[in-house]
Amino acid sequence: MKFTRLLQYITPHRSTLVLIVVVLLIDSLAALAQPWIAGRLTTAVLEFDNSDFSAIRLILLGWLGLILVKNTLTFLSRYLIGSTGVDMNARLRQRIYDHMQVMPLGYFHERKAGETLSLLTSDAQAISNFITSTLVSLLPLALTFVGAFYIMIRIDTQVAMIAALLLPAYFIAMKLIGRKIRPIARDWIESWSQLISFVQENLGLVPVIKSFSRERLEAQRFGQRNTTLATLSKRQILAQSVLTPAIGVLAGAGLLLLLWIGINHMAQGEITVAGLVSLLLYAMLMTRPVSGLANVYGQIQRARGAAERLLRFFNEKAEPLETTMPPLTGIPGRIHFEDVSFSYPGREPTLQYFDLLIEPGETIALTGQNGSVKTTLMHLLMRFADPTSGRICIDEQDISQHSLDSIRGAIGLVAQHTLLLNGSVAENIAYGQNEASEDQIRQAAKSAGAHTFITELPEGYDTLIGDQGVRLSGGQRQRISLARTLLKDPPILVLDEATAMLDPEGEADFIEHCQELLAERTVIIITHRLAGLALADRVIEMRQPNNASSLSQGSE
Repeated sequence: MKFTRLLQYITPHRSTLVLIVVVLLIDSLAALAQPWIAGRLTTAVLEFDNSDFSAIRLILLGWLGLILVKNTLTFLSRYLIGSTGVDMNARLRQRIYDHMQVMPLGYFHERKAGETLSLLTSDAQAISNFITSTLVSLLPLALTFVGAFYIMIRIDTQVAMIAALLLPAYFIAMKLIGRKIRPIARDWIESWSQLISFVQENLGLVPVIKSFSRERLEAQRFGQRNTTLATLSKRQILAQSVLTPAIGVLAGAGLLLLLWIGINHMAQGEITVAGLVSLLLYAMLMTRPVSGLANVYGQIQRARGAAERLLRFFNEKAEPLETTMPPLTGIPGRIHFEDVSFSYPGREPTLQYFDLLIEPGETIALTGQNGSVKTTLMHLLMRFADPTSGRICIDEQDISQHSLDSIRGAIGLVAQHTLLLNGSVAENIAYGQNEASEDQIRQAAKSAGAHTFITELPEGYDTLIGDQGVRLSGGQRQRISLARTLLKDPPILVLDEATAMLDPEGEADFIEHCQELLAERTVIIITHRLAGLALADRVIEMRQPNNASSLSQGSE
Protein backbone atom coordinates (compact mmCIF):
# COMPACT_ATOMS: atom_id res chain seq x y z
CA MET A 1 0.00 0.00 0.00
CA LYS A 2 1.32 3.46 -0.88
CA PHE A 3 1.14 6.57 1.32
CA THR A 4 -1.38 8.09 -1.09
CA ARG A 5 -3.80 5.25 -0.28
CA LEU A 6 -3.34 5.95 3.42
CA LEU A 7 -4.35 9.55 2.75
CA GLN A 8 -7.49 8.34 0.98
CA TYR A 9 -8.69 6.72 4.18
CA ILE A 10 -8.59 9.93 6.17
CA THR A 11 -8.67 12.92 3.82
CA PRO A 12 -11.90 14.87 4.34
CA HIS A 13 -14.07 16.18 1.54
CA ARG A 14 -12.03 18.18 -0.95
CA SER A 15 -14.12 21.30 -0.39
CA THR A 16 -13.13 21.34 3.30
CA LEU A 17 -9.43 21.27 2.50
CA VAL A 18 -9.89 23.89 -0.22
CA LEU A 19 -11.70 26.17 2.24
CA ILE A 20 -8.90 25.78 4.81
CA VAL A 21 -6.23 26.58 2.21
CA VAL A 22 -8.18 29.61 0.92
CA VAL A 23 -8.56 30.99 4.44
CA LEU A 24 -4.84 30.50 5.11
CA LEU A 25 -3.92 32.14 1.79
CA ILE A 26 -6.07 35.20 2.57
CA ASP A 27 -4.46 35.31 6.01
CA SER A 28 -1.03 35.32 4.32
CA LEU A 29 -2.09 38.17 2.04
CA ALA A 30 -3.27 40.12 5.07
CA ALA A 31 0.12 39.53 6.69
CA LEU A 32 1.88 40.74 3.53
CA ALA A 33 -0.17 43.94 3.55
CA GLN A 34 0.93 45.03 7.03
CA PRO A 35 4.56 45.97 6.18
CA TRP A 36 3.25 47.98 3.22
CA ILE A 37 0.86 49.87 5.52
CA ALA A 38 3.72 50.44 7.97
CA GLY A 39 5.72 52.01 5.17
CA ARG A 40 2.82 54.29 4.23
CA LEU A 41 2.42 55.29 7.86
CA THR A 42 6.13 56.11 8.11
CA THR A 43 5.87 58.34 5.04
CA ALA A 44 2.80 60.08 6.45
CA VAL A 45 4.52 60.71 9.78
CA LEU A 46 7.66 62.09 8.13
CA GLU A 47 5.54 64.43 5.98
CA PHE A 48 3.24 65.45 8.86
CA ASP A 49 2.74 69.28 9.06
CA ASN A 50 1.27 69.40 12.61
CA SER A 51 -2.23 70.31 11.39
CA ASP A 52 -3.62 67.60 9.09
CA PHE A 53 -4.20 64.25 10.83
CA SER A 54 -6.51 62.91 8.14
CA ALA A 55 -3.87 60.87 6.26
CA ILE A 56 -2.50 59.29 9.44
CA ARG A 57 -6.04 58.66 10.77
CA LEU A 58 -7.06 56.97 7.53
CA ILE A 59 -3.96 54.71 7.53
CA LEU A 60 -4.50 53.73 11.18
CA LEU A 61 -8.18 52.95 10.58
CA GLY A 62 -7.23 50.83 7.57
CA TRP A 63 -4.61 49.04 9.65
CA LEU A 64 -7.17 48.41 12.40
CA GLY A 65 -9.56 46.94 9.84
CA LEU A 66 -6.77 44.72 8.50
CA ILE A 67 -5.98 43.54 12.04
CA LEU A 68 -9.64 42.64 12.61
CA VAL A 69 -9.78 40.76 9.31
CA LYS A 70 -6.53 38.91 10.01
CA ASN A 71 -7.56 37.79 13.49
CA THR A 72 -10.98 36.73 12.22
CA LEU A 73 -9.23 34.62 9.62
CA THR A 74 -6.93 33.21 12.31
CA PHE A 75 -9.95 32.15 14.39
CA LEU A 76 -11.65 30.62 11.36
CA SER A 77 -8.55 28.74 10.20
CA ARG A 78 -7.81 27.36 13.66
CA TYR A 79 -11.38 26.19 14.13
CA LEU A 80 -11.50 24.58 10.69
CA ILE A 81 -8.13 22.90 11.14
CA GLY A 82 -8.99 21.69 14.64
CA SER A 83 -12.43 20.29 13.78
CA THR A 84 -11.13 18.76 10.55
CA GLY A 85 -8.28 17.16 12.48
CA VAL A 86 -10.76 15.61 14.90
CA ASP A 87 -12.81 14.21 12.00
CA MET A 88 -9.73 12.84 10.26
CA ASN A 89 -8.43 11.25 13.45
CA ALA A 90 -11.82 9.63 14.08
CA ARG A 91 -12.00 8.39 10.49
CA LEU A 92 -8.51 6.89 10.65
CA ARG A 93 -9.22 5.24 14.02
CA GLN A 94 -12.38 3.75 12.53
CA ARG A 95 -10.46 2.50 9.49
CA ILE A 96 -7.80 0.93 11.74
CA TYR A 97 -10.41 -0.70 13.96
CA ASP A 98 -12.34 -2.01 10.95
CA HIS A 99 -9.12 -3.55 9.62
CA MET A 100 -8.44 -5.14 13.00
CA GLN A 101 -11.77 -6.93 12.78
CA VAL A 102 -10.74 -8.72 9.58
CA MET A 103 -7.25 -9.66 10.75
CA PRO A 104 -6.75 -13.42 11.26
CA LEU A 105 -6.43 -14.71 14.81
CA GLY A 106 -2.73 -15.41 14.28
CA TYR A 107 -1.99 -11.73 13.76
CA PHE A 108 -2.98 -10.93 17.35
CA HIS A 109 -1.13 -13.96 18.72
CA GLU A 110 2.12 -12.73 17.19
CA ARG A 111 1.97 -9.13 18.46
CA LYS A 112 1.75 -7.26 21.71
CA ALA A 113 -1.58 -5.67 22.47
CA GLY A 114 0.16 -2.35 23.13
CA GLU A 115 1.60 -2.35 19.61
CA THR A 116 -1.90 -2.62 18.17
CA LEU A 117 -3.35 -0.05 20.56
CA SER A 118 -0.64 2.47 19.66
CA LEU A 119 -1.91 2.40 16.07
CA LEU A 120 -5.29 3.63 17.32
CA THR A 121 -3.81 6.32 19.55
CA SER A 122 -0.45 7.95 18.88
CA ASP A 123 -0.02 6.90 15.22
CA ALA A 124 -3.50 7.97 14.17
CA GLN A 125 -3.02 11.28 15.98
CA ALA A 126 0.38 11.88 14.37
CA ILE A 127 -0.98 11.40 10.84
CA SER A 128 -4.07 13.60 11.31
CA ASN A 129 -1.96 16.35 12.94
CA PHE A 130 0.51 16.19 10.07
CA ILE A 131 -2.15 16.66 7.42
CA THR A 132 -4.22 19.35 9.14
CA SER A 133 -1.50 21.29 10.99
CA THR A 134 1.43 20.81 8.62
CA LEU A 135 0.50 19.79 5.10
CA VAL A 136 -2.24 22.38 4.52
CA SER A 137 0.03 25.15 5.84
CA LEU A 138 2.74 24.59 3.22
CA LEU A 139 1.03 26.60 0.47
CA PRO A 140 0.32 29.66 2.69
CA LEU A 141 3.91 29.53 3.98
CA ALA A 142 5.18 29.42 0.41
CA LEU A 143 2.92 32.36 -0.56
CA THR A 144 4.16 34.40 2.39
CA PHE A 145 7.78 33.72 1.50
CA VAL A 146 7.41 34.39 -2.24
CA GLY A 147 5.29 37.50 -1.65
CA ALA A 148 7.72 38.97 0.87
CA PHE A 149 10.69 38.16 -1.37
CA TYR A 150 9.05 39.76 -4.41
CA ILE A 151 8.24 42.98 -2.59
CA MET A 152 11.75 43.10 -1.10
CA ILE A 153 13.16 42.91 -4.64
CA ARG A 154 11.00 45.88 -5.58
CA ILE A 155 12.38 47.82 -2.63
CA ASP A 156 16.06 46.71 -2.60
CA THR A 157 17.25 43.98 -4.94
CA GLN A 158 20.60 43.43 -3.22
CA VAL A 159 19.06 42.92 0.21
CA ALA A 160 16.48 40.51 -1.23
CA MET A 161 19.14 38.41 -2.97
CA ILE A 162 21.28 38.20 0.18
CA ALA A 163 18.17 37.07 2.07
CA ALA A 164 17.66 34.30 -0.51
CA LEU A 165 21.32 33.22 -0.22
CA LEU A 166 20.88 32.70 3.53
CA LEU A 167 18.26 29.98 3.01
CA PRO A 168 20.72 27.07 2.46
CA ALA A 169 22.17 27.70 5.94
CA TYR A 170 18.68 27.34 7.44
CA PHE A 171 18.02 24.06 5.65
CA ILE A 172 21.40 22.59 6.61
CA ALA A 173 20.67 23.39 10.25
CA MET A 174 17.24 21.75 9.97
CA LYS A 175 18.78 18.65 8.40
CA LEU A 176 21.51 18.29 11.03
CA ILE A 177 19.21 18.72 14.02
CA GLY A 178 16.10 17.14 12.50
CA ARG A 179 17.76 13.82 11.64
CA LYS A 180 17.77 12.97 15.36
CA ILE A 181 14.00 13.30 15.66
CA ARG A 182 12.91 10.29 13.59
CA PRO A 183 14.75 7.50 15.51
CA ILE A 184 13.65 9.05 18.80
CA ALA A 185 10.05 9.06 17.60
CA ARG A 186 10.35 5.39 16.58
CA ASP A 187 11.77 4.44 19.99
CA TRP A 188 9.03 6.44 21.71
CA ILE A 189 6.30 4.48 19.94
CA GLU A 190 7.94 1.18 20.87
CA SER A 191 8.27 2.26 24.50
CA TRP A 192 4.66 3.44 24.54
CA SER A 193 3.35 0.13 23.17
CA GLN A 194 5.40 -1.79 25.75
CA LEU A 195 3.96 0.31 28.57
CA ILE A 196 0.38 -0.21 27.38
CA SER A 197 0.95 -3.94 26.94
CA PHE A 198 2.41 -4.18 30.44
CA VAL A 199 -0.56 -2.38 32.00
CA GLN A 200 -3.09 -4.46 30.07
CA GLU A 201 -1.36 -7.68 31.08
CA ASN A 202 -1.18 -6.67 34.74
CA LEU A 203 -4.86 -5.74 34.86
CA GLY A 204 -5.64 -9.31 33.84
CA LEU A 205 -3.24 -10.69 36.45
CA VAL A 206 -4.44 -8.73 39.49
CA PRO A 207 -5.50 -11.88 41.46
CA VAL A 208 -2.14 -13.56 40.71
CA ILE A 209 -0.20 -10.41 41.61
CA LYS A 210 -1.94 -10.18 44.96
CA SER A 211 -1.69 -13.89 45.73
CA PHE A 212 2.10 -13.75 45.23
CA SER A 213 2.44 -10.33 46.95
CA ARG A 214 4.05 -8.82 43.85
CA GLU A 215 2.42 -5.39 44.15
CA ARG A 216 5.65 -3.57 44.96
CA LEU A 217 7.67 -5.48 42.36
CA GLU A 218 5.09 -4.81 39.62
CA ALA A 219 5.05 -1.13 40.59
CA GLN A 220 8.83 -1.08 40.16
CA ARG A 221 8.57 -2.79 36.77
CA PHE A 222 5.99 -0.23 35.67
CA GLY A 223 8.23 2.54 37.00
CA GLN A 224 11.12 1.35 34.83
CA ARG A 225 9.00 1.40 31.69
CA ASN A 226 7.41 4.70 32.65
CA THR A 227 10.83 6.27 33.23
CA THR A 228 12.07 5.02 29.86
CA LEU A 229 9.03 6.54 28.14
CA ALA A 230 9.49 9.83 30.00
CA THR A 231 13.18 9.95 29.04
CA LEU A 232 12.39 9.39 25.38
CA SER A 233 9.65 12.04 25.55
CA LYS A 234 12.13 14.55 26.96
CA ARG A 235 14.67 13.68 24.27
CA GLN A 236 11.98 14.20 21.64
CA ILE A 237 10.98 17.53 23.17
CA LEU A 238 14.65 18.56 23.42
CA ALA A 239 15.33 17.83 19.75
CA GLN A 240 12.26 19.74 18.65
CA SER A 241 12.93 22.56 21.11
CA VAL A 242 16.49 22.95 19.81
CA LEU A 243 15.42 22.94 16.17
CA THR A 244 13.06 25.93 16.19
CA PRO A 245 15.26 28.30 18.28
CA ALA A 246 18.34 27.33 16.24
CA ILE A 247 16.56 28.38 13.09
CA GLY A 248 15.31 31.44 14.93
CA VAL A 249 18.87 32.46 15.87
CA LEU A 250 20.04 32.05 12.30
CA ALA A 251 17.02 33.96 11.00
CA GLY A 252 17.56 36.75 13.54
CA ALA A 253 21.24 37.06 12.68
CA GLY A 254 20.38 37.18 9.02
CA LEU A 255 17.73 39.81 9.72
CA LEU A 256 20.25 42.04 11.49
CA LEU A 257 22.65 41.62 8.57
CA LEU A 258 19.94 42.71 6.15
CA LEU A 259 19.06 45.65 8.40
CA TRP A 260 22.71 46.78 8.43
CA ILE A 261 22.91 46.62 4.66
CA GLY A 262 19.59 48.43 4.33
CA ILE A 263 20.75 51.22 6.64
CA ASN A 264 23.86 51.67 4.50
CA HIS A 265 21.67 51.87 1.39
CA MET A 266 19.44 54.45 3.08
CA ALA A 267 22.51 56.50 4.06
CA GLN A 268 23.56 56.43 0.40
CA GLY A 269 20.10 57.60 -0.65
CA GLU A 270 19.21 54.38 -2.46
CA ILE A 271 16.05 53.81 -0.38
CA THR A 272 13.86 56.01 1.79
CA VAL A 273 13.21 55.68 5.51
CA ALA A 274 9.73 54.33 4.71
CA GLY A 275 11.31 51.85 2.33
CA LEU A 276 13.73 50.72 5.07
CA VAL A 277 10.86 50.18 7.52
CA SER A 278 8.92 48.12 4.97
CA LEU A 279 12.09 46.23 4.00
CA LEU A 280 12.77 45.32 7.63
CA LEU A 281 9.21 44.17 8.23
CA TYR A 282 9.16 42.06 5.06
CA ALA A 283 12.48 40.50 6.05
CA MET A 284 10.94 39.65 9.42
CA LEU A 285 7.93 38.22 7.60
CA MET A 286 10.26 35.97 5.57
CA THR A 287 11.54 34.40 8.79
CA ARG A 288 8.00 33.17 9.56
CA PRO A 289 7.97 30.60 6.72
CA VAL A 290 11.56 29.59 7.54
CA SER A 291 10.67 28.98 11.20
CA GLY A 292 7.51 27.25 10.05
CA LEU A 293 9.57 24.92 7.87
CA ALA A 294 11.54 23.87 10.95
CA ASN A 295 8.29 22.70 12.56
CA VAL A 296 7.25 21.08 9.28
CA TYR A 297 10.49 19.08 9.17
CA GLY A 298 9.96 17.76 12.69
CA GLN A 299 6.34 16.87 11.95
CA ILE A 300 7.37 15.07 8.76
CA GLN A 301 9.83 12.88 10.67
CA ARG A 302 7.20 11.90 13.25
CA ALA A 303 4.56 11.33 10.58
CA ARG A 304 6.90 9.14 8.51
CA GLY A 305 7.39 6.73 11.39
CA ALA A 306 3.64 6.58 12.08
CA ALA A 307 2.86 6.17 8.38
CA GLU A 308 5.33 3.28 8.02
CA ARG A 309 3.67 1.40 10.89
CA LEU A 310 0.17 2.05 9.57
CA LEU A 311 1.11 0.99 6.05
CA ARG A 312 2.59 -2.26 7.37
CA PHE A 313 -0.62 -2.83 9.30
CA PHE A 314 -2.90 -2.18 6.32
CA ASN A 315 -0.70 -4.42 4.16
CA GLU A 316 -1.28 -7.37 6.50
CA LYS A 317 -3.32 -10.04 4.76
CA ALA A 318 -6.90 -9.92 5.98
CA GLU A 319 -9.42 -12.72 6.17
CA PRO A 320 -11.50 -13.18 2.98
CA LEU A 321 -14.24 -10.61 2.58
CA GLU A 322 -17.80 -11.84 3.08
CA THR A 323 -18.88 -10.48 -0.29
CA THR A 324 -16.28 -12.44 -2.24
CA MET A 325 -17.46 -15.98 -1.47
CA PRO A 326 -20.82 -17.79 -1.45
CA PRO A 327 -22.31 -18.99 1.84
CA LEU A 328 -22.58 -22.59 2.93
CA THR A 329 -25.98 -24.09 2.12
CA GLY A 330 -28.14 -26.79 3.69
CA ILE A 331 -26.00 -27.85 6.66
CA PRO A 332 -26.96 -31.09 8.44
CA GLY A 333 -23.40 -31.19 9.80
CA ARG A 334 -21.23 -33.75 8.01
CA ILE A 335 -17.54 -32.83 8.57
CA HIS A 336 -14.59 -34.27 6.68
CA PHE A 337 -10.92 -33.49 7.28
CA GLU A 338 -9.23 -34.73 4.09
CA ASP A 339 -5.43 -35.23 4.24
CA VAL A 340 -5.02 -32.04 6.23
CA SER A 341 -1.52 -30.78 7.05
CA PHE A 342 -0.77 -27.67 9.06
CA SER A 343 2.17 -25.88 10.65
CA TYR A 344 2.45 -22.64 12.57
CA PRO A 345 4.87 -20.05 11.10
CA GLY A 346 8.47 -20.97 11.86
CA ARG A 347 7.56 -24.30 13.47
CA GLU A 348 7.56 -27.96 12.53
CA PRO A 349 4.27 -29.39 11.14
CA THR A 350 1.70 -30.12 13.83
CA LEU A 351 -0.60 -32.01 11.45
CA GLN A 352 0.39 -34.22 8.54
CA TYR A 353 -2.13 -35.86 6.18
CA PHE A 354 -4.79 -35.97 8.88
CA ASP A 355 -8.10 -37.61 7.86
CA LEU A 356 -11.31 -37.72 9.88
CA LEU A 357 -14.98 -38.13 8.90
CA ILE A 358 -17.78 -37.09 11.29
CA GLU A 359 -21.31 -37.99 10.28
CA PRO A 360 -24.30 -35.66 10.77
CA GLY A 361 -25.76 -35.89 14.28
CA GLU A 362 -22.74 -37.80 15.58
CA THR A 363 -21.01 -36.85 18.82
CA ILE A 364 -17.29 -37.53 18.95
CA ALA A 365 -14.77 -36.90 21.70
CA LEU A 366 -11.21 -35.88 20.98
CA THR A 367 -8.81 -36.75 23.76
CA GLY A 368 -5.07 -36.90 24.15
CA GLN A 369 -2.10 -35.17 25.71
CA ASN A 370 -1.59 -31.43 25.61
CA GLY A 371 0.01 -30.42 22.35
CA SER A 372 -1.77 -33.05 20.30
CA VAL A 373 -3.45 -30.29 18.26
CA LYS A 374 -7.04 -30.97 19.32
CA THR A 375 -7.79 -27.25 19.59
CA THR A 376 -5.83 -26.60 16.38
CA LEU A 377 -8.32 -28.84 14.54
CA MET A 378 -11.17 -26.66 15.76
CA HIS A 379 -9.33 -23.50 14.71
CA LEU A 380 -8.94 -24.97 11.25
CA LEU A 381 -12.61 -25.97 11.17
CA MET A 382 -13.66 -22.40 12.01
CA ARG A 383 -11.04 -20.98 9.65
CA PHE A 384 -9.14 -19.08 12.31
CA ALA A 385 -6.26 -20.53 10.27
CA ASP A 386 -6.06 -22.40 6.97
CA PRO A 387 -4.34 -25.77 6.36
CA THR A 388 -1.09 -25.79 4.43
CA SER A 389 -2.44 -28.70 2.39
CA GLY A 390 -5.54 -30.86 2.18
CA ARG A 391 -9.04 -29.53 2.69
CA ILE A 392 -11.88 -29.43 5.20
CA CYS A 393 -15.45 -29.97 4.00
CA ILE A 394 -18.81 -29.42 5.61
CA ASP A 395 -21.42 -31.45 3.72
CA GLU A 396 -19.02 -31.87 0.79
CA GLN A 397 -18.49 -28.11 0.60
CA ASP A 398 -14.87 -27.00 0.85
CA ILE A 399 -14.91 -24.34 3.56
CA SER A 400 -12.04 -22.45 1.90
CA GLN A 401 -14.47 -21.64 -0.93
CA HIS A 402 -17.24 -20.22 1.25
CA SER A 403 -17.83 -17.13 3.34
CA LEU A 404 -16.47 -16.94 6.86
CA ASP A 405 -19.78 -15.70 8.27
CA SER A 406 -21.66 -18.76 7.05
CA ILE A 407 -18.94 -21.14 8.29
CA ARG A 408 -18.71 -19.62 11.74
CA GLY A 409 -22.45 -19.16 11.89
CA ALA A 410 -22.85 -22.92 11.48
CA ILE A 411 -20.47 -23.70 14.36
CA GLY A 412 -21.01 -22.98 18.03
CA LEU A 413 -17.87 -22.93 20.20
CA VAL A 414 -17.80 -23.25 23.98
CA ALA A 415 -14.15 -22.80 24.94
CA GLN A 416 -12.26 -23.62 28.10
CA HIS A 417 -11.13 -20.01 28.46
CA THR A 418 -14.44 -18.22 28.60
CA LEU A 419 -14.38 -14.65 27.26
CA LEU A 420 -17.17 -12.43 28.53
CA LEU A 421 -18.13 -8.77 28.31
CA ASN A 422 -18.11 -6.38 31.24
CA GLY A 423 -21.88 -6.10 30.99
CA SER A 424 -25.03 -7.75 32.19
CA VAL A 425 -25.79 -11.47 32.09
CA ALA A 426 -28.43 -10.87 29.40
CA GLU A 427 -26.01 -8.86 27.25
CA ASN A 428 -23.47 -11.68 27.39
CA ILE A 429 -25.99 -14.38 26.45
CA ALA A 430 -27.30 -12.27 23.56
CA TYR A 431 -23.82 -11.29 22.35
CA GLY A 432 -24.11 -13.26 19.11
CA GLN A 433 -27.80 -12.52 18.59
CA ASN A 434 -28.32 -8.84 19.34
CA GLU A 435 -32.01 -8.93 18.45
CA ALA A 436 -32.84 -11.88 20.70
CA SER A 437 -35.95 -11.46 22.83
CA GLU A 438 -35.99 -11.80 26.61
CA ASP A 439 -37.82 -15.12 26.29
CA GLN A 440 -35.19 -16.46 23.89
CA ILE A 441 -32.41 -15.42 26.26
CA ARG A 442 -34.12 -17.13 29.19
CA GLN A 443 -34.77 -20.30 27.19
CA ALA A 444 -31.09 -20.50 26.18
CA ALA A 445 -30.09 -20.04 29.83
CA LYS A 446 -32.47 -22.82 30.90
CA SER A 447 -31.09 -25.14 28.22
CA ALA A 448 -27.55 -24.46 29.51
CA GLY A 449 -28.58 -25.04 33.13
CA ALA A 450 -27.85 -21.41 33.99
CA HIS A 451 -31.33 -20.02 34.67
CA THR A 452 -31.47 -21.06 38.32
CA PHE A 453 -28.26 -19.37 39.47
CA ILE A 454 -28.97 -16.31 37.29
CA THR A 455 -32.30 -15.70 39.05
CA GLU A 456 -30.46 -15.86 42.37
CA LEU A 457 -28.09 -13.04 41.38
CA PRO A 458 -28.84 -9.58 42.90
CA GLU A 459 -30.44 -8.22 39.71
CA GLY A 460 -31.08 -11.46 37.85
CA TYR A 461 -30.41 -11.19 34.15
CA ASP A 462 -29.52 -7.49 34.57
CA THR A 463 -26.65 -8.24 36.97
CA LEU A 464 -23.30 -6.80 35.86
CA ILE A 465 -20.63 -9.50 35.90
CA GLY A 466 -17.42 -7.41 35.70
CA ASP A 467 -14.39 -7.81 33.47
CA GLN A 468 -14.32 -11.35 32.04
CA GLY A 469 -17.15 -12.30 34.41
CA VAL A 470 -14.99 -11.83 37.50
CA ARG A 471 -18.11 -11.72 39.74
CA LEU A 472 -19.11 -15.22 38.68
CA SER A 473 -17.58 -18.59 39.45
CA GLY A 474 -15.75 -20.52 36.75
CA GLY A 475 -18.65 -22.93 36.31
CA GLN A 476 -21.15 -20.08 36.06
CA ARG A 477 -19.06 -18.39 33.39
CA GLN A 478 -18.97 -21.56 31.31
CA ARG A 479 -22.73 -21.99 31.58
CA ILE A 480 -23.18 -18.39 30.39
CA SER A 481 -20.85 -19.22 27.49
CA LEU A 482 -22.88 -22.33 26.66
CA ALA A 483 -26.14 -20.35 26.79
CA ARG A 484 -24.63 -17.77 24.45
CA THR A 485 -23.75 -20.52 21.98
CA LEU A 486 -27.11 -22.28 22.26
CA LEU A 487 -28.96 -19.04 21.53
CA LYS A 488 -27.09 -19.08 18.22
CA ASP A 489 -28.61 -22.56 17.62
CA PRO A 490 -25.78 -23.94 15.43
CA PRO A 491 -25.98 -27.31 13.67
CA ILE A 492 -22.37 -28.02 14.72
CA LEU A 493 -21.31 -27.67 18.35
CA VAL A 494 -17.75 -27.69 19.67
CA LEU A 495 -17.17 -28.13 23.41
CA ASP A 496 -13.49 -27.38 24.06
CA GLU A 497 -12.81 -28.48 27.66
CA ALA A 498 -16.23 -27.04 28.47
CA THR A 499 -16.38 -28.76 31.89
CA ALA A 500 -12.83 -27.88 32.94
CA MET A 501 -14.00 -25.28 35.47
CA LEU A 502 -16.73 -27.48 36.98
CA ASP A 503 -16.53 -29.67 40.06
CA PRO A 504 -17.64 -33.35 39.70
CA GLU A 505 -21.19 -32.57 40.79
CA GLY A 506 -21.44 -29.63 38.46
CA GLU A 507 -19.94 -31.65 35.64
CA ALA A 508 -22.49 -34.44 36.16
CA ASP A 509 -25.30 -31.88 36.10
CA PHE A 510 -23.81 -30.27 33.00
CA ILE A 511 -23.63 -33.62 31.21
CA GLU A 512 -27.21 -34.41 32.16
CA HIS A 513 -28.39 -31.14 30.60
CA CYS A 514 -26.24 -31.79 27.53
CA GLN A 515 -27.89 -35.09 26.66
CA GLU A 516 -30.87 -33.34 25.14
CA LEU A 517 -28.83 -30.44 23.75
CA LEU A 518 -26.59 -32.69 21.71
CA ALA A 519 -29.43 -34.49 19.99
CA GLU A 520 -29.67 -33.77 16.27
CA ARG A 521 -26.42 -31.80 16.26
CA THR A 522 -22.97 -32.73 15.11
CA VAL A 523 -20.87 -32.39 18.26
CA ILE A 524 -17.12 -32.37 18.83
CA ILE A 525 -16.05 -32.63 22.46
CA ILE A 526 -12.45 -31.89 23.39
CA THR A 527 -11.79 -33.22 26.87
CA HIS A 528 -9.34 -34.90 29.20
CA ARG A 529 -12.03 -35.92 31.66
CA LEU A 530 -13.67 -39.33 31.62
CA ALA A 531 -17.13 -37.99 32.44
CA GLY A 532 -17.19 -36.01 29.21
CA LEU A 533 -16.42 -39.12 27.20
CA ALA A 534 -19.78 -40.61 28.27
CA LEU A 535 -21.53 -38.23 25.89
CA ALA A 536 -19.64 -39.45 22.83
CA ASP A 537 -20.62 -41.96 20.17
CA ARG A 538 -16.93 -42.30 19.34
CA VAL A 539 -13.76 -41.46 21.20
CA ILE A 540 -10.72 -40.46 19.16
CA GLU A 541 -7.37 -40.35 20.85
CA MET A 542 -5.00 -37.87 19.29
CA ARG A 543 -1.28 -38.64 19.28
CA GLN A 544 1.61 -36.67 17.90
CA PRO A 545 4.71 -38.82 17.51
CA ASN A 546 7.53 -37.10 15.65
CA ASN A 547 5.31 -34.04 15.06
CA ALA A 548 2.92 -36.07 12.90
CA SER A 549 -0.62 -36.47 14.26
CA SER A 550 -2.35 -39.82 14.11
CA LEU A 551 -5.50 -41.18 15.67
CA SER A 552 -7.06 -44.30 17.05
CA GLN A 553 -10.78 -44.85 17.26
CA GLY A 554 -13.03 -46.68 19.63
CA SER A 555 -16.70 -46.80 20.46
CA GLU A 556 -18.25 -45.99 23.75
